[in-house]
Amino acid sequence: MERKYPYSVPSEKPEGGVSLDLNLEDFFMFSTIGYIICIPFAWLVRLFYNLTGSYGVAIILFTVAIKLIMLPFQMKSKKSMIRMSRMSGRMQEIQKKYANNQAKMGEEMQKLYAEEGVNPMSGCLWSFLPLPILIALYSILRQPITHFMLLSSEVVQKMVDAVTAAGVDMTSIVQFRDGAAVVKDGVTQLLPSGQINLVNTIATQMPELGNTVEGWINVNYNFLGLNMAETPWDAVKSFSFSWAVIGLILIPILAGASQLLVTKITMSQQPKTDAAASTNRMMMWMPLFSVYIAFTMPSALGVYWIAQSAIMAVQEYLMGKFFNKRLEEEENARYEARQADRKRRMEEAKVMQEQQRQQPAQKQTLKEKRRAAQEAKAEKAKRAGSSTTEAGRIGDRPYARGRAYKADRYDEKKSEEAP
Repeated sequence: MERKYPYSVPSEKPEGGVSLDLNLEDFFMFSTIGYIICIPFAWLVRLFYNLTGSYGVAIILFTVAIKLIMLPFQMKSKKSMIRMSRMSGRMQEIQKKYANNQAKMGEEMQKLYAEEGVNPMSGCLWSFLPLPILIALYSILRQPITHFMLLSSEVVQKMVDAVTAAGVDMTSIVQFRDGAAVVKDGVTQLLPSGQINLVNTIATQMPELGNTVEGWINVNYNFLGLNMAETPWDAVKSFSFSWAVIGLILIPILAGASQLLVTKITMSQQPKTDAAASTNRMMMWMPLFSVYIAFTMPSALGVYWIAQSAIMAVQEYLMGKFFNKRLEEEENARYEARQADRKRRMEEAKVMQEQQRQQPAQKQTLKEKRRAAQEAKAEKAKRAGSSTTEAGRIGDRPYARGRAYKADRYDEKKSEEAP
């Protein structure tokens, strides 16, 4: 049979079930984004199921693949969170110092973030990524025909008619009212878990029926002796001391315990601030929420939750050790750089002080040089006073009479010639 893409959500939801009144207009109005999100995840789950033949193993491998894809983003978020945790002491000091001035507190916090290179919102986006994945996986599990096999609504109706004609008990598949199946516009209305129960019934009781539809997969929901199509709450209601029942009940308990472990590890690595304390109190309720959800969903979703939490616990622990060590090395390097810069500035200050101390001595030396020059000039002038130039001076002209002029030169000769 020809496949029809995509499958759309009905505009009206009847009491107690999901309508199969599907059309293209409703699809574009209500379920385009949801269906598109399911397509790659459904392909991935089908790939692992075809490789392993085990629905439980396929869910676990799907979880591992998703965690590997998200690992680079989670590493960035984890590094930012640990960096904020390491600077929590300084954050608390700012909070105490500016407790009465919120504007100044915010300003100082922004300065601290800029100084440390931290974006406090960088880890928020990635923390919401598991939610659409969980919703998509929920749709794949609850609606395996339309969201796992990606077949049309007409295939659903064909299988319902064939199973009904074979005399199979349909109480877990189809909505009944007054002892009759609820039909709307020629489409049989299924229970919320109708598709998964229909596929499970065909796979276990009428596997040859699936061969009549191209693309049909007789999904084997058995994993470790447990039926992944059943909900743990159904096991509680029909409790018996058997592994098939006790194992299903243990799944939500293990989901909550593993979620609690992740919460504890995450809380231990978060900054010790008032906002973080408030967030931690809210996070403590998440494991209980996980237990409740896992009890009301098909067991396969609980297996996914357990696998995700187990991987995340190991991931959080290893990334915490890695980034704490790396950030400590970075802080030590920055500290050594600051110390080297401080030492350099101190040495420069000492040199400047020495230069300032030597400046008065240099100035005194210049004065002494000037004084010595003046004294030398005076001495020179004194020596010049007794030189031959004075003998020949007439007024201001020292050499007007010649350097060898003597006024009594000839008087001396005359006295020598006289008898």
